[in-house]
Amino acid sequence: MKHEGLEKRIGYSFHDSRLLERALTHPSCGNVPNYERLEFLGDAVIELIISGDLFKNYPDSSEGVLTQRRADIVCSKSLARIAQSIALGSYIFLGKGEEESGGREKTSILENVMEALMGAVYVDGGFGEAQRVVRNLFADAIEGAMNRKTDHDYKSQFQELIQRTVKQAISYQVTRQEGPPHNTVFHVQLSVGGKALNEGMGNSKKEAEQNAAKSAIADFEKIYKE
Repeated sequence: MKHEGLEKRIGYSFHDSRLLERALTHPSCGNVPNYERLEFLGDAVIELIISGDLFKNYPDSSEGVLTQRRADIVCSKSLARIAQSIALGSYIFLGKGEEESGGREKTSILENVMEALMGAVYVDGGFGEAQRVVRNLFADAIEGAMNRKTDHDYKSQFQELIQRTVKQAISYQVTRQEGPPHNTVFHVQLSVGGKALNEGMGNSKKEAEQNAAKSAIADFEKIYKE
C-alpha cells in the first residue's frame, strides 16, 4: 500500500518508511510489529505538545481550565475526528476479523493509530517536526476547546477526564447534612478508585456533587502528582 497520500495529508515525509508501516499496523495482523509501542510514545508526545502550547498561549487560564481543555482536545472522540479528517482509516493494516467488523471506523482504533502516527513522526523526525505536525493537525480542536463556553456539568467533565487518564471508578457519597429541611446543606465526598479526593457542599445532593467535581478538576494535577 502506498502511503504518499497520508504523508501529504499530515505534512510530513518519513525517512524510515518502516516506522510509518508499524504505526499503521493493528495487533490483529498477527506476529508482526504493530503500533502498540508507538501508541504509548505518541500519547505522551501529543500531551506534552498540547500542554506546552496551552500554557504558553493562554496565560490567564487556570490550571483546572487548562487540564479540562487539554482533556477535551486529546480525548478519544477528538483524536478520532482528526483521524477521519485525514482519512487515516483507509491506510490502516487490519487482520481479517477486524476488517470484517468495521475496524477502520472504530473510534478506539482510530485513536490508537493517531497516537502511534504522532509517535512515529517523533521517532523519525524529532520533537520539532512532531510539534509542527501536531500543531497543524490539532489547530481546530485547540481553537474549538479554548473558545467553548464553560460547561457547568462538572460531573461529566470530571468523568471524561478520569476516563482519559487514571481510568478508575468514580463515586459520590453524602457524608452529612446540616440545617433545617427547607435550607439543608449537603456535604458530598468524591472518591476515585476508592480514594477520597474532594468534598463539595450544596443545597441539594446534585449541587454538592457538581461542586465536588468542580473542585477535583481544579486540583487534578496536584492530586495525581502525589
